[in-house]
Amino acid sequence: MVRRDDIRRVRANLGRRIHDLREAQGWSQYKFAQIVPIDRTYLIGIEKGRRNPTVDNLIKISQGLGVSLSDLCIGVEYDSGAEGQETEGSR
Repeated sequence: MVRRDDIRRVRANLGRRIHDLREAQGWSQYKFAQIVPIDRTYLIGIEKGRRNPTVDNLIKISQGLGVSLSDLCIGVEYDSGAEGQETEGSR
């Protein structure tokens, strides 16, 4: 089962990745929100890990940053911890 802390960690890592890529372009949040286009406050929420962006918005963001969707997610990993753990059916 996915824990809320894991989901929060993934959102925070994704937000940091978007923030870092945006800053590497030299864009303010305001400028990037116009480029994408998405609402600036929504972008802020994504970058802070408070918002859960849709796939549609992640595609817009990746296109705006000039990276593929998979490159956008570099370093944004989720470890399910399932490896080596017993499941109900394996006991």
